[in-house]
Amino acid sequence: MFLQIITFLLQIAAGLLVGLCLLRLYMQYHRVPLSARSGNPIGPLIFALTDWLVLPLRRVVPAVGRWDLASLVAALLIELAQYVILWLLAGGHGSPAFILLMAVFGVLRLALSGLSVLVIVYAVLSWVQAHSPMMGLLGRLVSPLLQPIRRVVPLVGGLDLSPLILLVLLQVGGIVLESTLSSIAF
Repeated sequence: MFLQIITFLLQIAAGLLVGLCLLRLYMQYHRVPLSARSGNPIGPLIFALTDWLVLPLRRVVPAVGRWDLASLVAALLIELAQYVILWLLAGGHGSPAFILLMAVFGVLRLALSGLSVLVIVYAVLSWVQAHSPMMGLLGRLVSPLLQPIRRVVPLVGGLDLSPLILLVLLQVGGIVLESTLSSIAF
């Protein structure tokens, strides 16, 4: 029971930090202004919670084009630390090399989950509060993913099905990811 509680708490803490690092990476890639003055209410929070790890990493991990690789490396390091701690708590059985693979798959899984959450919040807010300050931010993050789908799938009775299709595609990606990890593990 103790190990389950520690695992649960560790997954929550690591998941939140990795998610914030990935959101920072994604927002910077799309050049979303991250200051509160620009109308982004969550940018300062993301910086406050991730600067402690991302800024020191920027000294050794340069950005590549629009990709802030320091944020990606931070996400990977947090996920790696989580799996190392769990591996040590479980007695250190198994291959340590497998921990790195688990961390990479963990970051990918969280990226897919995070994108799914963004799409769901975007869709709900578009029905409920289409003119809220968050819609501008969400629109900048979700629209690049929806545009290719919108070019192929027309409106159906005035209803945009692209968020639903994107959610299905993200879920399929998650299934493929889990299946790939299972085939590698066994």
